[in-house]
Amino acid sequence: MRLAVIADLHANLTATLAVHEDIQRRGIGDIWVLGDLVGKGPRPKEVLDWVASHASVALMGNWDIRVAGASNRPQDLWPRSQLSPGQLEYLSNLAFAHEETFSGMLWRFVHASAKSVFHRIYPHSSLPDQREMFQPQAEHDLHSTADAVVYADVHEALIVDVEGRPLINTGSVGNPLDSVLASYLILEFEPNGYSSTIARVNYDREAEVAVAEMTQMPFVREYVHELRTGRYQKRRTRL
Repeated sequence: MRLAVIADLHANLTATLAVHEDIQRRGIGDIWVLGDLVGKGPRPKEVLDWVASHASVALMGNWDIRVAGASNRPQDLWPRSQLSPGQLEYLSNLAFAHEETFSGMLWRFVHASAKSVFHRIYPHSSLPDQREMFQPQAEHDLHSTADAVVYADVHEALIVDVEGRPLINTGSVGNPLDSVLASYLILEFEPNGYSSTIARVNYDREAEVAVAEMTQMPFVREYVHELRTGRYQKRRTRL
């Protein structure tokens, strides 16, 4: 089985379509999306439609729950205004996590961490925080210890070993902050093992910049700078 795991699309349709083309070119049929479909970027409606049409699994991200109604920051209200009631309901009903057994291992897929969509695990996070990614979390119906964890949220691709267990970050499709190239994860499963590959995809960033600059969305300048540089820009209100 081959699986493409993507995340943090952030309403960037140009990057999303470029990654989809790359996935198709590789002949991968299954696409799983680990949250943050919307927010930050200019085309939430179109990206959400794409996910609903192409994703076998779609999970909740911190931006998704906020845009769906959990908070009312300017950067939440603008994308909310672009979405239909049905799309907002779709966002609200996204699952927190997905677990499945591949190659004799229990794989856990979440957006930010096993605790919450708002609890971040960075490349420099402590070993106890990394261990907790694998632990049972009854409040989220995660009742077993995972053998492998795939997550997103921090927009930095990462593959590390945590005491013999893989902890893998997909990086970001629509708002990468470790490169200007879109990033996603390819997993290949065999009966006795697996392989993991971080794929990087070039796309027409200026095309998405042009769309963003024609909108009234908040923090356009910061968003454009992030697309062009791959570096995070602080905003005047908390992310």
